[in-house]
Amino acid sequence: MKVLVTGGAGYIGSHVVRQLGEAGHDIVVYDNLSTGYEWAVTFGELVIGDLADVEAIDQLFEKHQFEAVLHFAAHIVVPESVENPLKYYRNNTRNTLNLLGAIEKHQVPYMVFSSTAAVYGMPDEKVLTEDMPLAPINPYGASKMMSEQMIRDLSSASNLKHVILRYFNVAGANLEGRLGQATPEATHLIKVACECARGVRDGMKVFGTDYETRDGTCVRDYIHVEDLAKAHVMALDYMAKGGQSDVLNCGYGSGFTVNEVIRVVKESSDVDFAVEEVGRRAGDPDALMADNSKIKRVLGWEPDHNDLEVIVKSALNWEGLWQEKKSAKK
Repeated sequence: MKVLVTGGAGYIGSHVVRQLGEAGHDIVVYDNLSTGYEWAVTFGELVIGDLADVEAIDQLFEKHQFEAVLHFAAHIVVPESVENPLKYYRNNTRNTLNLLGAIEKHQVPYMVFSSTAAVYGMPDEKVLTEDMPLAPINPYGASKMMSEQMIRDLSSASNLKHVILRYFNVAGANLEGRLGQATPEATHLIKVACECARGVRDGMKVFGTDYETRDGTCVRDYIHVEDLAKAHVMALDYMAKGGQSDVLNCGYGSGFTVNEVIRVVKESSDVDFAVEEVGRRAGDPDALMADNSKIKRVLGWEPDHNDLEVIVKSALNWEGLWQEKKSAKK
């Protein structure tokens, strides 16, 4: 299939591009390289451009008769979205609208959208199903919720089929060390802890130790990036075989506390880095986990790397390789 991958030079997008390429798809990656890298595009053609450029998008669609679009390009840092909301509405919502305009004009039949559990906000339930009310509490989640609605509305008014994938906490790296999270100033727990273990950071903070969990720190559902990437490839195959539009959670259905994650990073790296306990952050629920029964039922998806130690070790291995790569360029 001829596939456009927006944001395909980034962390998650690059893993999906590799799996799409290995599955035999013909890929064009469209990325402005704001957080992605040319070296991360291991299959297909890289076109450097921005989704704010409507004319450039139209020309890209004119040149290639895309059969599917996988849309990853977005800003994803929650605190930044609170401080600079319009940046998120411009890039995440308006640029998705720009992309949908091209999809409509050129009658692309399939779309897979990278969404987030942040659309659920702070529900009372700890294990979340796809039919729960959407109530985002920050501009990041709101920008993604708006994009979801636009996609659903266009699908209702056209022949577009879509699969919206709501990610929980994505972590880890390609097990062979070819790809990993190279995002500058990353805020994800496992990435930050691995940077501490590799000496990139002097230490880290734990935000809140008085939650109603087994050790007082927040519980989250961590999914290995390769398992998440597999879900995208399967979603594309599902639609091509006649599957209908749907929304699917991407997670393992179980979780680990912040302290448990830090302990595994320390044990796996054999480095006892500094950890400071500070007060809670606004908007952090006690626990968030995915009910993944629907993605298993609809796509037949089963995880291959549902093991925190595997996730952490792959992230640690990548972090060492990434630091070497950066040092070699200096």
